[in-house]
Amino acid sequence: MPSILVVEDESAIAELIAINLRHAGFEITLAENADQALVAVDAVLPDLVLLDWMLPGQSGVALARRWRADARTKELPIIMLTARADESDKVSGLDAGADDYLTKPFSTQELLARIRAVLRRRVPEALDAAVEVGGLRLDPSTRRVARLGVELKLGPTEFRLLHFFLTHPERVHSRAQLLDRVWGDHVFIEERTVDVHVKRLREALQPAQCAQMIETVRGAGYRLTQQVMASAPSA
Repeated sequence: MPSILVVEDESAIAELIAINLRHAGFEITLAENADQALVAVDAVLPDLVLLDWMLPGQSGVALARRWRADARTKELPIIMLTARADESDKVSGLDAGADDYLTKPFSTQELLARIRAVLRRRVPEALDAAVEVGGLRLDPSTRRVARLGVELKLGPTEFRLLHFFLTHPERVHSRAQLLDRVWGDHVFIEERTVDVHVKRLREALQPAQCAQMIETVRGAGYRLTQQVMASAPSA
């Protein structure tokens, strides 16, 4: 059961969040201010923190920066909760180290979707088993990709993208689906970004003559197929 620390000074909001998250299967700890949050994290490292921007005393932004500067908590997933909707405020929150930013008021469904997305993104790929399709093999534990003895060099995003394709072969994925599953959250990412990384992925696969395995399905998205075609499609 994933554990979530909710840092929110408005008790009514905190209780409502806690009830909904417990109902969704999460273990919840509540903190009203930065000091309580620090004590809670020092005691037990949660799987994720929902952190209100405006807290009495030390702000949520300052607290996020403090956690990011500590080796033990630098990878702690943080979703910032705030009534501030300006783009500059969102950027400030993300720059402070937040993984995502949710503006009040928000629905329970959106909150749960953001939590699932951040937790998915933070799951260590090294725990996954190696996967192979059409001779193309990816091993998360060693970060190696190869086909027919040819080792391929992929960037981090292309590696995650290929890992998702290989674990979901022959299925068509829309750009929005890929953004959600590979990037985890696409509030500040355009769908065109997917096309750019698919193009880079194909270029990285070219030395092993398997770029054609990533197919463009016109009007729908992308698909990984076992069949190596005669010519590579365009992104």
